[in-house]
Amino acid sequence: MPTSADVARLAGVSRATVSYVLNNATAVRISEPTRQRVQEAADELGYVPHAAARSLRAGHSRMVLMPTPTMPMGALYSHVFNELQWALRRLDYTVVQFGSLGMSGDEAARAWAELRPVAVLAPGDGTLTPRGVHVLKRSGAKAVVTLGPQRVEGAHALLMDQRAVGRCAGAHLLDRGRTRIGVVVPREPGYETFSAPRLAGLRAATETRADARVVPLELGYDEPSAAELVARWRQLGLDSVFAYNDEYAMLLLRALQDAGVDVPGETAVMGADDLLLGRLLRPRLSTVRMELPSGQRLAELVDRAVRDPAGAPEVHPLLGTEAVPREST
Repeated sequence: MPTSADVARLAGVSRATVSYVLNNATAVRISEPTRQRVQEAADELGYVPHAAARSLRAGHSRMVLMPTPTMPMGALYSHVFNELQWALRRLDYTVVQFGSLGMSGDEAARAWAELRPVAVLAPGDGTLTPRGVHVLKRSGAKAVVTLGPQRVEGAHALLMDQRAVGRCAGAHLLDRGRTRIGVVVPREPGYETFSAPRLAGLRAATETRADARVVPLELGYDEPSAAELVARWRQLGLDSVFAYNDEYAMLLLRALQDAGVDVPGETAVMGADDLLLGRLLRPRLSTVRMELPSGQRLAELVDRAVRDPAGAPEVHPLLGTEAVPREST
């Protein structure tokens, strides 16, 4: 196994220089030719720094732990998380995704803490508790940040108000003269953290209208479930539907068309997330577009929290919404 001493001999530099170059140290100025010579020597020998040893020397790691959420996040959120990982890497953090499925509460926090991350970016889905935040900080985490519709005491929070999504959809459908509104709630477990506030937001948008009616509709993400729901569609007496997201909206829209239900004549259909595929449908899918922060901005928030671990937990509201009217409504 090659060592930093081997790299130093091959490059003709000191071990300290090798450490500065391969750890991207900014405190010491290294010329570009020297930096390139060290990198070429490391590549030739197949040497990489030992992350655990580096963490011991520094007193902390550069690992940002991102536990997997308990629910599928969908294409929109996956894009944001991918951007975030790239941005953190450019800030010299190592991003590690932790498979937390099957864990909950303090059990999950203890498992994360075993890896001694410098920061944890956890989904705000109820998995992390205030006690879990305490466990993580006692283990050396300088920043604990939640991303989702709920905040946790002791942690920084990047709040995404999912009620705003439902309010936006409800206002749009009411403006279109629709008053008998179905709301698709995913049948799959784990979605309640997002789907329940979206339903509540739509109810809030319609509460001043005496003629408005809101009907929750459970739907599994498969064609038989959509066909089963549509088979009793006309009995429900609905003139519109807001689906949990564009994917569920597209699934339902296809089933409605297969059953001969005119969209939007009999039933207006609206989704959320503004996915490209929704614009390719006929009729094109109306949706709620969410103004999410860039991955770079989120990474900078994490970095600031790491640099100031004694600072009071901050709450950042990060979600704006906009109705995007298209042919389906």
